[in-house]
Amino acid sequence: MLRTRIIPILLLNDGGLVKTVKFSKDRYIGDPINAVRIFNKKEVDELVLLDIGASRNGISPNFVEIKEIVSEAFMPIGYGGGISKMEHIEQLFNIGVEKVILNSVIFENKELIEEAIKIYGSQSIVASIDVKKDIWGSYKIYSNSGKKKQNISLDNCIKLIQEIGFGELVINNIDKDGTMQGYDLDLIEKVTEMLDIPVVSVGGASTISDFTKAIKAGASAVAAGSMFVFQGVHRAVLISYITADQLEQELKK
Repeated sequence: MLRTRIIPILLLNDGGLVKTVKFSKDRYIGDPINAVRIFNKKEVDELVLLDIGASRNGISPNFVEIKEIVSEAFMPIGYGGGISKMEHIEQLFNIGVEKVILNSVIFENKELIEEAIKIYGSQSIVASIDVKKDIWGSYKIYSNSGKKKQNISLDNCIKLIQEIGFGELVINNIDKDGTMQGYDLDLIEKVTEMLDIPVVSVGGASTISDFTKAIKAGASAVAAGSMFVFQGVHRAVLISYITADQLEQELKK
């Protein structure tokens, strides 16, 4: 049996490491290189970098910064943010990124993604979908780091993900981001019932119990940001990590 993947997510903005709450209220929490070095020592299996500044502002990835971070990392790195053309994808793989994570381009250039999958394989190309409930309780799809609402239902968006041929989906509820109040389990169940590819749940994790609930709801892997960078009620910055072995023991209870 494969171990459950536990993935720290680091948010980049203007060269620094930040943490958000509901995709806003950016808080600077330090230098990404230092964070990666700590995660190296904790023997993290996988790490995701998301440049929310590039996503919000429609600018290209900062390849110099990404290369520096990747060169320090002992674990595979997934990267998303500002990717809009094949040259971006090629350069990211050339500097050592293991997986390219795509969000906005899903709704803007489906053909680009299909070409990337043909060249690099579906296992290397990951979809990322951000959702938020409206006042009637329906999930709405957002892109560009939550700035742009997409005119597509959740069901049709998931069908599009399947149709394009992505190898994995990262699903995030914007209202859960940074709250440390638990994952949206209904969202996980709904999405995983529709897809036959791995689904990574992100947004709201606070304890190992949140991880186990997400896995039991259908997630193939779990990811978190605040849980791994904050400590205590005052959210002091202190990087931590829960191992896959610890999670597997909790799942057996």
